[in-house]
Amino acid sequence: MTRDADRYFDDLYKHSDDPWNLRNGWYERRKRSLTLAALPRERYRNAFEPGCANGELTAELATRCDALLAVDLHERAVHAARERVAHAPHVRVEQCAVPREWPTQSGPFDLIVVSELAYYLDDSELETLAARIADTLSSDGTLLACHWRWPFAEALQETTKVHALLDTRCGLTRLVHHEEADFIIDVWSRDARSVAQHEGLL
Repeated sequence: MTRDADRYFDDLYKHSDDPWNLRNGWYERRKRSLTLAALPRERYRNAFEPGCANGELTAELATRCDALLAVDLHERAVHAARERVAHAPHVRVEQCAVPREWPTQSGPFDLIVVSELAYYLDDSELETLAARIADTLSSDGTLLACHWRWPFAEALQETTKVHALLDTRCGLTRLVHHEEADFIIDVWSRDARSVAQHEGLL
């Protein structure tokens, strides 16, 4: 992540702990609902959410996980996220810079959620992200990626390129592809079975 991107986040969080209106905006609330609905399993043992921002998605993921680690680069975001999930003792929120700092010791993870993060990474960091995911995802693990599609000055990558790289580098089977004008959600897993197959309906 570039220094320009660091300054961009610093400036955003100077004015608000919710600079993208994650808390109240219908766009964000709807996107979270779609994100949660796209997960193929009802519950996960140990999840990881890098780039958690102020913890709005974290709080909802927490209802589906036995343990959840959420991290963000920015101190104010981490503080806001900790407040948001203070009621959930099985959730930890830490400050770190992914993918360079990756909580390998906290894995393996059976769910990794990369939401609105990967397009801030340069080519080398994006390759590292994919490698870290592949190394720490459990044998039955799920990866979900969700990213805004419209161009903006701070983005170093196009969303379609980000998702294509994750598709080719992580060695997973894609289970869900949801595409709208504004964003893309993809879900991959080491377990190639559909939800119906997993529940023995087929």
